[in-house]
Amino acid sequence: MTGPVLPPPPSLPRRVLMTADAVGGVWDYALELAGGLAPLGVSVTLAVMGGGMDGARRARALAVPGLDLREGPFRLEWMAEPEADLEAAGSWLLQLAAESGAGLVHLNGYAHAALPWPAPVLVVGHSCVLSWWQAVHKAPPPRKDWAGYEARVRAGLAAADAVAAPTAAMLRALETHYGRLREALVISNGRDPRGWRPATKEPLILGVGRLWDEAKNAAALAAVAPALPWPVALAGDWRRPGTDDGNRGSGGNNGGDRPPHRVRALGPLPPSDLAGWYGRAAIFCSPARYEPFGLAALEAGLSGCALVLGDIPSLREVWGDAALFVPPDDRAALAEALAALCGDGGRRTALGRAARRRALTYGAARMARETATLYGRLCAGRRQDRPSLSHALAG
Repeated sequence: MTGPVLPPPPSLPRRVLMTADAVGGVWDYALELAGGLAPLGVSVTLAVMGGGMDGARRARALAVPGLDLREGPFRLEWMAEPEADLEAAGSWLLQLAAESGAGLVHLNGYAHAALPWPAPVLVVGHSCVLSWWQAVHKAPPPRKDWAGYEARVRAGLAAADAVAAPTAAMLRALETHYGRLREALVISNGRDPRGWRPATKEPLILGVGRLWDEAKNAAALAAVAPALPWPVALAGDWRRPGTDDGNRGSGGNNGGDRPPHRVRALGPLPPSDLAGWYGRAAIFCSPARYEPFGLAALEAGLSGCALVLGDIPSLREVWGDAALFVPPDDRAALAEALAALCGDGGRRTALGRAARRRALTYGAARMARETATLYGRLCAGRRQDRPSLSHALAG
């Protein structure tokens, strides 16, 4: 985002400590938000954990006005045996808050909300393991494996001054799994539309995302690809984090060393290259089982793609009648819907235009304004009952 720096209202923090990881959509969200906050006079210290950083990501972060990038070698709360790293990361984050003079703490995670912060704390729930597991496996996760995680998330949500999520569906999921939230609101994700534009559409179906993730369900798109009249391209990493073989994820390649028949594996792409594929693709397909918002679908919508999405509450909430919805686990219905859309140019055009109109309502500037408004309200009415550090790290 660019533009004049406006003097912030008295209650708006001049610097925010924000956490993120570089694995998925939270990274893009954090950079988009930091860029949108800069013209409002709010600078961001971005504390990145969980690995995944590379030169391209650092360059993108350093290009955001006022952003102070910090990297910590700590596991995230959903990773295996994270307890020692969570404690070390907590000390690091408290030190960063003190050094930076942050007037507000914005956590894109849960556990660290229970630390004894010197400033108001906002937790933004982008996803969680319990709701992911329920959506993917249709059953609760094994309690012996996830009881500690559940306790830490529950404590963090209870300690936060406010909780936000990109959809009401995600807020409901948090309350279902961790208890009633004291103050919660929806702030939809957003993208700067200047980065994503329609181009001349080609007979191409595009899928984007973590192709190993059962929640993204790219395996369904890959499985029906041989029956479709158009080629399918999949952009994203085949590799599941923590594995050595990037070609043996669960993204639909059946464990082989090549993608399925009639699927072109594009691999991870930088935003500029990905924007080109969005612009060219006539259809974007994401038959997701779990998607708290869906930044890839938003980017595709801004690019004028006709959207074929998993029929789940969050995607219905975001897209309304501007997309075509298919049950995620009904591959026959998915193949039928895609084949019909390939053969119906009028419907494709209408869906593409509707998707772009809808996508333009989810702008980065709106997301930044709504988030800054919440920041100001929290700073003006900050609670004083922050928990102790020993309580924060328990459980």
